Amino acid sequence: TAVPNATFVAFTGTPLDLRDRNTNLVFGDYIDIYDVGRSIADGATVPIYYESRLIRLDLPESERDILDQGFEGLTEEQEEAERTRLTSKWAQLEAVVGTEKRLGQVAADLVEHIARRHEALGGKVMIVTMSRRIAVDLYDQLVALRPEWQGSTDADGALKVIMTGNATDPLEWQPHIRNKDRRERLAERFKDADDPFRIVIVRDMWLTGFDAPSLNTIYIDKPMRGHGLMQAIARVNRVFRDKPGGLVVDYLGIANNLKEALRTYIRDDPDGRLPVENVDAGSDDIEFDLYKLVGSMIEYLQHCRDAFRGFNYDLFLSGSPSERLQVVPLAQDFLIQRDYREGRTVIDRFMNHATALLKAFALASSTPEAQRIKREIAFFSTIKAALSKISDRANGVRDGDLDHAIRQLVDKAIAPEGVVDVFAAAGLDKPDISVLSDAFLADVRDMKQENLALELLKKLLNDEIKATKRTSVVQSRRFSDKLQESIMRYHNRALETAQIIEALIELAQEMREASSRGERLGMLNDEVAFYDALGESDSAANVMADDQLKIIAQEVADTVRNNTSIDWKDRQQARANLRRMVRRVLRRRGYPPDQQESATILIIEQAELLAATNS
Repeated sequence: TAVPNATFVAFTGTPLDLRDRNTNLVFGDYIDIYDVGRSIADGATVPIYYESRLIRLDLPESERDILDQGFEGLTEEQEEAERTRLTSKWAQLEAVVGTEKRLGQVAADLVEHIARRHEALGGKVMIVTMSRRIAVDLYDQLVALRPEWQGSTDADGALKVIMTGNATDPLEWQPHIRNKDRRERLAERFKDADDPFRIVIVRDMWLTGFDAPSLNTIYIDKPMRGHGLMQAIARVNRVFRDKPGGLVVDYLGIANNLKEALRTYIRDDPDGRLPVENVDAGSDDIEFDLYKLVGSMIEYLQHCRDAFRGFNYDLFLSGSPSERLQVVPLAQDFLIQRDYREGRTVIDRFMNHATALLKAFALASSTPEAQRIKREIAFFSTIKAALSKISDRANGVRDGDLDHAIRQLVDKAIAPEGVVDVFAAAGLDKPDISVLSDAFLADVRDMKQENLALELLKKLLNDEIKATKRTSVVQSRRFSDKLQESIMRYHNRALETAQIIEALIELAQEMREASSRGERLGMLNDEVAFYDALGESDSAANVMADDQLKIIAQEVADTVRNNTSIDWKDRQQARANLRRMVRRVLRRRGYPPDQQESATILIIEQAELLAATNS
């Protein structure tokens, strides 16, 4: 009555009733629906995939119909809300689901499936059971198969059961019963992507309002439906690093309930279609995209094979780690040569196809098809990783962002010490780019894989030019122009591969000599940088003697040192003051008037770079 014309507005993630009776009665029709499909399209969540791995219930035929009739209506929420009416049916089903024989089968499958998922994707997994009794029994089965998962305290171990209880519960449950503070500490461990606690068993805890973005797989061995099911599977749809999607693994047969829940909570499509990432609703039987991914994975694999048509990489598939390592530079050289011959499109296509292949593999890694081609995928992963380290067309992929599949597969395929080192693979000692010694350059000159040698040199010189820019913007531009000119001549067929390698080696030697100019000139590094800036103008260099330019450079360096604070480049007044003082030095020292403005701009730019380097 205080605000008689007020409008009630509500936000809900999962309406409480399947038919939305309560929501619509109180608030009326929906104003807008932002559903899973739109969320995936916006990149706010990742797709969710489904995999059926049903473990049969060990039931006499005479009892199966009784449980089937009760199964569809059973969920844990109903168990709590209508305990009196449903206790008998729930207990009956719980007893069958939780038999020692069946849990042994579930545990054996979990161990294998979790291992495959972890190899391809890393991350955390959640197992949902019908009861606390089953959770504890399944834990015992799992640690019997994988003792290393067990921890003696809350601070260690890969596997935990999260549940409540009290002193009257069975003795064997007590190690898993924790107070709120202990459970919260374990929650923080589980949310930490780098913490070894990566497998959790729950009955109902952590299924709502719990976010662990690295969680990518949820195993469901419990009757669930409606908004409770949607909230549970949403645990795996959070965006995290290179996570391509979440996976729901069904051990009990929730497919129809999941289909119904998706139809209820994903309804903004005008045709009533469910998101293709989750389910194909075009048939009576649910058909989830995990199995379509296998087809996509094979398709991308064929594209990657096509990129290496004419190159034999069998030794990588069957050889020792050292033999596999020998294949890497040969494969890089082959692809770089093809790329050069075919208009610089081959590497781009390969990188795109390899990225798609790895994403599909990460999601479908538990399938037999993925396991059969794992070593071949490792080969393409290795080459992708190696090319991304030397190519300037690596699709924006940085070393730290490489797919987890690359890190895992390459680690195992190449050597125990980790991801392939492109220099070691090419038979070279990894150089200090600030030195580029004659011995290293001679090794590059003698490499049999000329195309790879060229790419390595380009990578090293580009890195050195970037480093030089911090100390001398003029020198870095000169070297960059020379490098680009040589590469352009190579692309225009004016230089053969061997000739451009020689040209780049000469440039590397010139850059190395330039790094010691300060000693020869008797100047500090920042003074040399300003000396280069002052000499950039041909007219100034022709009019003024070299000693005069040195004196001006040293005075400019002193002016910059004495009149710049930590944050001077971020304050407009400080920048203006420095410009005035630099102009005053140039006028007083007789620097050509028509070149003073351009020299001042270059000096301020150099001062900013030096400040950034020293901050």
